[in-house]
Amino acid sequence: MKSPFLNYIREYMVSRHYSIRTIDAYLSWIYQFILFNDKRHPKELGVYEVEQFLSDLVTSRNLAARSQSQALNALVFLYKQIILKPIDVDLRFRKSVKSKKLPTVLTQKEVGGLLAHFSSSHLLPAQLMYGSGLRLMECLRLRFHDIDFHYSAIRVWRAKGNKNRVVTLAKELIPLLEHQQEQVRLIWQQDKLQHDYSGVWLPDALSKKYPNASKELDWQYLFPSIRRAVDPVTHLTRRHHINESSVQKAVKQAAKSAGISKNVSCHTLRHSFATHLLESGSDIRTVQEQLGHTDVKTTQIYTHVIDRGASGVRSPLSQIFVQSP
Repeated sequence: MKSPFLNYIREYMVSRHYSIRTIDAYLSWIYQFILFNDKRHPKELGVYEVEQFLSDLVTSRNLAARSQSQALNALVFLYKQIILKPIDVDLRFRKSVKSKKLPTVLTQKEVGGLLAHFSSSHLLPAQLMYGSGLRLMECLRLRFHDIDFHYSAIRVWRAKGNKNRVVTLAKELIPLLEHQQEQVRLIWQQDKLQHDYSGVWLPDALSKKYPNASKELDWQYLFPSIRRAVDPVTHLTRRHHINESSVQKAVKQAAKSAGISKNVSCHTLRHSFATHLLESGSDIRTVQEQLGHTDVKTTQIYTHVIDRGASGVRSPLSQIFVQSP
């Protein structure tokens, strides 16, 4: 990025351990805000310009509430942390009323057909996303020691909202996971022999508390990348996890090969996990915990596909068919 101002923001966020995704998203919104105001410096702008920009995201670009909210968060950060002139939280702008899409859910038969069309390199991540309700990045960020074979569970650390949780593990996947761990062990043994290998990436607090952990087997990624690469922040040679785009492409290709016409993504597997748990009689609070939702209202969206209708309400028409001769 050529702008010294945006580079400064990036360095500021990196030094305070913001995630790469958050950094990129915030910088994009700040850049768009500057362009919207004819490239004027944000310190010359204020609440009025922020309100106009946020309203324009709806009136001109028809963005959803989630995107508008992220843009607002980026600008609140900008003025509070960088400009040092916090903006009024009681902003007046046109809020997005774009309706929330219902999640795409597969039937269990469709899930089986989908999984049958994965290559061996991407099958296990897909099975975990469906079998344990994992988000894509939660799956790819699993470490060697996150699998608890004794209790048939998976430990998910620092997930969305920086929350930790324990999720179920299908016992049928245990042999496949044991094999995967053995592959990780072989790769790790080879990496240790390389003089330039600096281990895997660890959150700053962990790397300080356990300075040698990055080279220990337990901390290696469960789905390591084929090649080692230079960390863009530290410039150290590491082995990262496989790229998320490769899994996303594999899901799309598997859906196409399986002849599934629905718009299938990695998150569809998580949606299907939640819906199928509810269909099988699991308590919604249990499903909420498995998914890591803070509010049960977020989990309740999955009740829309239960066979008795929205939120489990049985249509009165069904009773008429039952009574008919």
